[in-house]
Amino acid sequence: MQSRNPFTTHGDNLVEMYRRSRRSLLLMKFAALNLHFTALLALGLGLVTHHLGRALAAEGPATPNPGLHYYYEVPKANPPLTVKVDLCVYGGTPAGIGAAVQAKRLGKTAALAVFRRHVGGLTSSGLTAVDLGKKESIGGMAKEFLSKMGKWSGFRSGDAEKVFRQMLKDAEVPVYYEHRLEKVEKDGNRITALVFENGNRIEAKMFVDATYEGDLFARAGVSFHVGREANAVYNETVNGYFVADKHQFRFPVDPYVKKGDPSSGLLPGINDGPPRETGSGDPWIQAYNFRMWLTRAEEGHPLPKPANYNRGDYALLERYITTRPDFDWDWKYRHGPVKLNLGDCNSAGPISTDFIGGSYRWPEADYAEREKIFQAHITYQQGMMWFLASDEAIPQHLRDFVKKFGLPKDQFEETGGWPHELYVREGRRMISDYVMTEHNCTGKVVAKDSVGLASYTMDSHHTSRVVVDGKVMAEGNVEKKTPAPYPVSYRSLVPKESECANLLIGVCVSSSHIAYGSIRMEPVFMILGQSAATAATMAIDANIPVQQVEYPKLRKALLEQGQILDWKPEATAKPKKPAKKETL
Repeated sequence: MQSRNPFTTHGDNLVEMYRRSRRSLLLMKFAALNLHFTALLALGLGLVTHHLGRALAAEGPATPNPGLHYYYEVPKANPPLTVKVDLCVYGGTPAGIGAAVQAKRLGKTAALAVFRRHVGGLTSSGLTAVDLGKKESIGGMAKEFLSKMGKWSGFRSGDAEKVFRQMLKDAEVPVYYEHRLEKVEKDGNRITALVFENGNRIEAKMFVDATYEGDLFARAGVSFHVGREANAVYNETVNGYFVADKHQFRFPVDPYVKKGDPSSGLLPGINDGPPRETGSGDPWIQAYNFRMWLTRAEEGHPLPKPANYNRGDYALLERYITTRPDFDWDWKYRHGPVKLNLGDCNSAGPISTDFIGGSYRWPEADYAEREKIFQAHITYQQGMMWFLASDEAIPQHLRDFVKKFGLPKDQFEETGGWPHELYVREGRRMISDYVMTEHNCTGKVVAKDSVGLASYTMDSHHTSRVVVDGKVMAEGNVEKKTPAPYPVSYRSLVPKESECANLLIGVCVSSSHIAYGSIRMEPVFMILGQSAATAATMAIDANIPVQQVEYPKLRKALLEQGQILDWKPEATAKPKKPAKKETL
C-alpha cells in the first residue's frame, strides 16, 4: 500500500529559541553545577555529577517544546561533553530505566541517553491497559514499578512517567534527553563510545540497547533480522504470511473502487496480487498506532482534524461500515471498528487505528524518514477519528458515539493531549547464538539460563490486506496462547561474542517474529533491562565479555533481586476444597 507521508517541518527559529532559553532563570539555577561539571572534565576525571543527574531526571529537558514530532532540530552541545561511566544505556523504555537504575543500585556509575523528551516508552505514552500475561510471573523492578502505580493496569500515563522519573532520581541516574545516536565507536569487538548528533559522547565499559528499534546494536555491527521469518527457518507453525482468523472482516466486503469491477482498481489500503503461501517469510512489519488515552468530550480537547486530511484515505472504512448499516458495532475488540473507551484505546478489527502498511520502512529508516512516517501515522489516525465523528457517510448513531470522547488536557500537554510516542510494536530483532522461538513459548523448549519470564499470547497485529475470492481480507494477525509462563534465555540478550563483547539487549532480543510477539510486553522489557544490567555489572567486576558471565552467579543475584526465573504453577493454584465426607 502506498501511504502518504505528510511532513510538517519544525520551525527554523528553534535554535534561536534555545539560545534564548539558556539565558532563562531555570538554566541559571544549573550554572554552578555546570561549571563544576566542566571543571571535573578538565581534570580528566570524566565523571557525571549526581546533582546534575538528579535535576535532569526530575525536570526533563529545558529546551523549547517541539510539539508532536519524532525528530526535530536540537542545538549542538557547547562545549561538547565526554561522559565516562561504567554502564551506558541507550533508550528511555522501561528496559532502559530498569537497566540504568539497577546499575546504580549495584554501585556502578550509569548514564541514560534518551532520543526525545520523555522516559517510560509506551507505558508513558498511552499504553496503560498493561499486557500482563500471567501477573504472578512478573517480579523484580517491574513488580516494584507496578506496585508503586497502585494498580497494575488502567493507570494514567502521566502518572507512570512521574514514577519512572522518581525512580531515576532516587537512583541518581543522569538522563541525557534529546540525544540521538550518530555513530558507535569500537575497538575490535568492544564498543568504546556512543557519539550523538549534538556532539556529546558517552564512554563506558558496558552498554545496553534499550530502544524499540535496535538502533544501537545495528550501528555496532550486530546481526539482526527485520520482518517475518518463514515457518521453515525455525520449524515454527504460526510465523510468516497468514490470512487472519481473528480481527477479520465480519462480513464480505467488496475491495474494488466500483463494486464488482476489478478493472476499476482496488480501494486504498489493499495490496495488489494474489495471497501468498501461508507461512512464507517477508520483510513486512506488523502495524503501528498511537495508543490514544481518551476522556469525556466536555472535559478534554476536541478530536482534531489533521492538516493533511484526505477523505479518500478512508474509502475502505466507509465501504466496510456502509456494507452493513445495521451491523452491531460494539466499539470493543469483538466487533470494532475501534476499541473506543475512556482511557487507553486500541485498534480493533481489519481496518482501525493500526496503519497497516505504514510501518514497513520504520525499523531501518534514518531519523528524517522516520519523522515522515511518524507524521503519516498522525494524519492517518487523527483523520480516521475525524472521519468517524464527522463524515455524513457514517451512520448518525456511530458519529454521536465518537463525539462523546476528547483528548485529555492533563496528559501529554506538550502535544495537545495526543500521545507523544508511536507504538513501535516491532523493529529489528537481534540474531545471536540463541534464538527464542515459538517452541520456547509453547514450552517444548525450555531455556536453562532464565533471566525472567514471559507469558503473554503470541501476538502479531495485521501486516497487509489482500483480495481472496473477490473480497478483502486482513493478513498478519496471530493470537496463540502460551500454555504457561516460560523463561527468556540470557543468551538471547547478548550478541555473538565475535560481534560485540560488551553489549546487552533489553528490548529487541534474539527471537523469531512470533516469539517476539509474546516477549514484547512492557513489564517484560523492564525485567530484561534489570537482568541485563546485573549481568553487565558482573562482567565489569570480572573483566570478562558478557557472553562469559557465569550463569549460576547471575541466577543467584537475580533471585536476590526478586526476579522470578522459573514458573511454579502450584504457587498460584487455588487450593482444592476438601472432599465431602460420607454421612449415613
